[in-house]
Amino acid sequence: MLREPGHPLTIEELVLAPPGPGEVEIRIAASGICHSDVSYFNGAWEGVRPAVYGHEGAGVVAAVGPGVSEVAPGQRVLVTLVRACGTCFFCDHEQPALCDASFPLDAPGPLTTRDGEPVVHGFRTAAFAERVVVHESQVVPIPDGLPYDCASLLACGVLTGFGAVAKTARVEAGAHVVVIGAGGVGLNSIQASAIAGAASTVAVDLDESKLEVARQFGATQAFSPNNGDVRDAVLGLTDGRGADYVFVTVGSVSAMESGMELLRRGGDLVVVGMTPTGASASYDPTTLAHDSRSIVGSKMGSSVPAIDVPAFAVLYTQGLLKLDELISGRYPLELINEAVASTASGGALRNVIVFDIDA
Repeated sequence: MLREPGHPLTIEELVLAPPGPGEVEIRIAASGICHSDVSYFNGAWEGVRPAVYGHEGAGVVAAVGPGVSEVAPGQRVLVTLVRACGTCFFCDHEQPALCDASFPLDAPGPLTTRDGEPVVHGFRTAAFAERVVVHESQVVPIPDGLPYDCASLLACGVLTGFGAVAKTARVEAGAHVVVIGAGGVGLNSIQASAIAGAASTVAVDLDESKLEVARQFGATQAFSPNNGDVRDAVLGLTDGRGADYVFVTVGSVSAMESGMELLRRGGDLVVVGMTPTGASASYDPTTLAHDSRSIVGSKMGSSVPAIDVPAFAVLYTQGLLKLDELISGRYPLELINEAVASTASGGALRNVIVFDIDA
């Protein structure tokens, strides 16, 4: 539980309300640590506290509330932060991550301290815990052959990074792609680009140790801005035009600004990473109009979890989607602060909190 930004997380016993109508209780087996969690931990994003975060969960259904028919107790599932009503404007347009409906779980939420103090249900999931209660729309069944730790990554990192390429931008075969950031999200953008048949996929990261990993995930070239002009390298690969697509998977204003300089005329800058609250980037609007460039936001990779997660599971079982290779470390809940510190340092791709469950 986070009580104050910048302070260690505390492990406490909380009270979890039972699932109500349309809700599901899950015993968590694995929960990935995303940089979005870290942004709340270090105060980069505003938020109400105390709170439990974690939004890349996988486990076993423990109980279901009235009206739930898609999953049953004992079923293996993953849990996403995408809570969708299925009937609003955004859901009707296959944008469930933008659903604007209200749910009973939104307030006050299912968590309280033993003294009755409300605890924020972080990311509508609160998966850094032994059990969670979420809306049924957040739960997607997973096959037996998909390990829990790998499955947890599908809930955000893969949906976001892979989806940005395959769903938001719809990168076509033969395209020239640049991915800025070769972390847990960026590597998924890289492997999605490779699977799409891109002519070149250029990985850019300040951490040179991640550049070799990027090549293993399908990058055809990998550069650090510290070791030369990335723009010259991209222009050299594209007959001087620039990239068709640039994906910025880190929450860096400078990366979002420099990404525009790597684009060809008519190219798309896809913003995936999220900056600290209040940050702003600067672009010359004349360049946008004159060169017909686009800036596109991508929340959760424009994904529909109920459709995309099963597709990712198939790619994994076929050996086409790397998941095991994304995991840098597995930690028990008691060592979550060490796992968070490793993630915050930039040295980890994805650290995963694992729980012992019989399933």
